[in-house]
Amino acid sequence: MSLKPLMLIVLAAGKGSRMGSDLPKVLQTLQGKAMIHHLLASLVDLRAESTLVVIGPDMAAVEAAVAPLPTVVQNQQLGTGDAVKAARAQLQHFEGDVLVVYGDTPMISSHTLERLLAVRRSESDPAVVVLGFRAKDPKQYGRLLAGEQGELLAIVEYLDASEHLRRSKLCNSGVMAFDGKHLLAMLDALENNNAKGEYYLTDLVGIARDRGLNCAFIEGREEEVLGINTKAELAALEATMECVS
Repeated sequence: MSLKPLMLIVLAAGKGSRMGSDLPKVLQTLQGKAMIHHLLASLVDLRAESTLVVIGPDMAAVEAAVAPLPTVVQNQQLGTGDAVKAARAQLQHFEGDVLVVYGDTPMISSHTLERLLAVRRSESDPAVVVLGFRAKDPKQYGRLLAGEQGELLAIVEYLDASEHLRRSKLCNSGVMAFDGKHLLAMLDALENNNAKGEYYLTDLVGIARDRGLNCAFIEGREEEVLGINTKAELAALEATMECVS
């Protein structure tokens, strides 16, 4: 297994308007600690060469909370692909592995992320590896479309999925690992021809396959990958953690 340098990109630019608070979402507290600090604690074991946090404009509080980690600013909220593009300067000439995670997923474990990276570094050399999960209630999550050999063919948004695919419970968590030598060129190929006019990181699967590159996925536990978007979700997770502690 090839051990390349690792760059971690933490997406933390969300304002968290559904939280009903002026405090940025990733700074909402869980068991007395900001959500993003739970995530950052899990990242330590990965021993990354660099960790970069993507924040929004006027997020000095987040910048201070993650210090001394460096931050870059996503000036416009134009989707996950746009957020990773904010790290363009750091990605230039970087040919290691790049892992993209989310500041509002406090429960993800280092073990799961290590499994994801192990597949990225495997002999099949996938340019993109996605963390999927089996949802109890898939709702409107994007679905992972797997091939006969277990490879990842596409991430299909719910509205674009066939009735057959919608019955699948294999969903996209958003966490992705990339071969850094391909990532910047693939980001530049992203288009925003969709209802929201945004650049979706999930579209990189199709771009990679169009270029003859392999894509893969692993499955994690639903409890690890659920993002926290509302006060009710935060309270429910807090209660769950208290029950198991």
